Amino acid sequence: MIEAGKTLANPTKKPSLTPKAIIHQKFGDKACYKVEEVQDDSNQNGCPGLAILQKGPSLYRCTLELPETTVVSDTCRRKKDAEQSAAEKAIEKLGIQLKEYNPTKEEAWNDLAGRISFLFSNEFLPSLNPLGAHFRAALRREGHFKGCVPLSVLAIYDGKVSNICKYIDPMAESNSLLVMSLVLRAAAKLTDSVVISDKQLQRRNEYSLEILSSTNNESNLLESILIEVVIIPASIGKAVESVKLNFTAAGYYLDVIARELGMNEASDVIISRTIGKASSEMRIYSAAPKQLLCDQFEGTLNDRASYFAGQEIHGDAILASVGYTWRSTDLFHEAVSLRSYYRMLVNKIPSGAYKISRDAILAANLPLAFTTKSNWRGSFPRDILSTFCRFHYLSEPVFSTQSNSSDASLDLPGSRKKLKVTQSSKEEKTEAFSCEVKIYSKNQELILQCSPQETHRKQTDAVQIAALKVLSWLNMFFENPNVSSEKLNLLAENLDIHFTPRYFFKEFALCHSMHNNKAAENEPSLIDITGENSGATPSNGSLVCISYSVSLFREEDSIKESLESCKEFEFEIGNEAVLPYIESAVAQMAIGQSAYFQVDLPSDEFILAAAVDSGSALSLLSSRKCKMEYHITLLQVTEPLEERMEQAQFSPPLSKQRVEFAVQQIKESSAASLVDFGCGSGSLLDSLLSYPTSLEKIVGVDISLRALTKAAKLLHTKLNKLSESSSKIKYAVLYDGSITKFDSQLHGFDIATCLEVIEHMEEEEASLFGEVVLSFFRPKILIVSTPNYEYNVILQGCTTEDPDEKNQTQVCKFRNHDHKFEWTRAQFESWAADLAATHNYGLDFSGVGGAADVEPGFASQIAIFRRREDNLTNMESDNHYVPIWEWNRENIPPKEQ
Repeated sequence: MIEAGKTLANPTKKPSLTPKAIIHQKFGDKACYKVEEVQDDSNQNGCPGLAILQKGPSLYRCTLELPETTVVSDTCRRKKDAEQSAAEKAIEKLGIQLKEYNPTKEEAWNDLAGRISFLFSNEFLPSLNPLGAHFRAALRREGHFKGCVPLSVLAIYDGKVSNICKYIDPMAESNSLLVMSLVLRAAAKLTDSVVISDKQLQRRNEYSLEILSSTNNESNLLESILIEVVIIPASIGKAVESVKLNFTAAGYYLDVIARELGMNEASDVIISRTIGKASSEMRIYSAAPKQLLCDQFEGTLNDRASYFAGQEIHGDAILASVGYTWRSTDLFHEAVSLRSYYRMLVNKIPSGAYKISRDAILAANLPLAFTTKSNWRGSFPRDILSTFCRFHYLSEPVFSTQSNSSDASLDLPGSRKKLKVTQSSKEEKTEAFSCEVKIYSKNQELILQCSPQETHRKQTDAVQIAALKVLSWLNMFFENPNVSSEKLNLLAENLDIHFTPRYFFKEFALCHSMHNNKAAENEPSLIDITGENSGATPSNGSLVCISYSVSLFREEDSIKESLESCKEFEFEIGNEAVLPYIESAVAQMAIGQSAYFQVDLPSDEFILAAAVDSGSALSLLSSRKCKMEYHITLLQVTEPLEERMEQAQFSPPLSKQRVEFAVQQIKESSAASLVDFGCGSGSLLDSLLSYPTSLEKIVGVDISLRALTKAAKLLHTKLNKLSESSSKIKYAVLYDGSITKFDSQLHGFDIATCLEVIEHMEEEEASLFGEVVLSFFRPKILIVSTPNYEYNVILQGCTTEDPDEKNQTQVCKFRNHDHKFEWTRAQFESWAADLAATHNYGLDFSGVGGAADVEPGFASQIAIFRRREDNLTNMESDNHYVPIWEWNRENIPPKEQ
């Protein structure tokens, strides 16, 4: 937590003018930019000798025409970069010296008066900008309002007026009422040219006929048009509703909005800043106070409108997307429906912004981790964080990356570790990146900063992971309104986040009253899975593709309303990238199968943000006797990198070869009991049932309840089908527990396996497992397998050492993003030999995939520990494991055997 009195200074300086802004300052509308797309001939076809023409990335060149000269830009990848390049060359060619605008208060008052005078001049009226369109529309107003421009329009639509006002009073930057007051005071000096009428200004003398005739050819609205807007009542007890307003070419659209709000005319309306994208015209319209800079508002505080606008709104308000833009002289308008309103509300939550980016409000969830760029779907964390800050009227997040040359033996997430055993004494260095994120208010108050301690091989990974940490913490705050300060601080510390409570709670004071995620941890009803089991099931790290549909269902009369559907939706299993009940269902499915289930309703805002027909959805919701109904089909499963590489290189796959190795050991030892440490979803235990062995008792241990559930269903089905003549298995059990803790129920088994598990643990935990299993569990035989890091050069076409020569390929990655380490043969043999010597076990090494006498050895290296003593010491009862599932042949009815 950052104490308010110790807030770090904002390192950002006042932004300097861009080259294009400098040109505009000097030449105004006389500067003409012409951008053209050009062909990149530097890499013809992208491939020498290829006859087929291939279009490369678009490149642009800009010609800037000025009264005094013409310049041509460099070739750039973006249009705006080409324009800035042309402006920069013009500044250099003309020798323009920039004079920074930093007036005294008296100079600012004079400049403000001068700006207002210019706005009401003949020169400004025909100008093609949004404010000019307001001035021309004001001339179509009736009666004594003709030509009157509301102060709120000047305060919101003229950037120069707002900028000048900041030098008179810094608070004007975030207070449009203060800007309106300052404009009114400055206009009082312009008695010869401007007339003040309540909260609006009017030109004293009429425009010339020549000027008026030049503005009369605008089409605007040919007739009248109905535009859908949303009414946000001040009373929280009243529902938000959509209405259609009638705008005509003869009138001023702000007068129409004012009358809908129960006011006389446009000057009684306050206009908010844009909501969402800066280029949009989505704004909140509400009642202005009777007097500027006073608290005499009509109506109570409108919490919902205030939350959207980022400023206090009183009385009923209108959310509308209508106004004038730079793109056209016509009145711009877009319908704002209830769905639009609720999608904007959802977008203000970090997880909601991710849902919107995936267009899957009732399916997607903010992922737990940024695993690989290729597996990420939807907007990236950095972009989501920027969206979040924009919707909450905060400054853009500040990302500061740092590059360090680090010892290559350090564990860099997203990369490989330096081998602990090496033939070279030369110290290896590798470039590592860290990223710090800071979020400031618009007043440059430091709200929070995230300073992760870990480093990453890729700069982009460091940025995205830091952004995701901030989003995860913010999401926890938004979705848990009753979270205590102690837990909030603890979670912040765990994510390397420090925040200033004073500023944080001020910025997000309304969020908990606006959002109610009452069913975030919904449990589904019985999941009904149909279709033939193809055996192709997803596992952690798999990239799956599903089709789904979600409906609102009322059981009493079987009325159903479709809410959301998607023909192809991809996500990574095990990363919480979808809602828990969807992942739970998919984890139990095979390719081609479909699932159906129902869950309780989430918060209304998510349902209405998804519903195309808000009216029908609201009608069903009003009964409160509805359920959410999901239909899911598993279309495709892309195995994690590890499985894909192994399946491509080996036949049969390494996973099957490891099972066959274990079967051979069982046969040679005539083992009757087996325990599989880290059994996961039961793939080894299930595979063992396909071979005739001496096993009578099989046990699996894992910490994942979801994996154990899947294993139980798999084993139960298969064991029930096996006859007593084809299998000697009499008893099977699955335990929930950590393999680093001892449980006396599993003491002295004939054989224990731990295949491709230890690399998913920290190295210290892997060592602890070795100690516990050999000193306490004491199996006759222990088989441990783990990837051989040196073999990755074959799987990935890379080098296991940091390259010194320029022609060497990239350093090898781990085979799975979840691997905490991968050992060389020397490292693995050293680990195993120490354990065997300490606990009086014999030790042999083997492997599968490759050969021991051919470099770089086996793809999967195996250690076989054999207990040298037959007599076991009795162990005191010490039960840490919880049985999840048990199977006993004696309990099977004869007809099923």
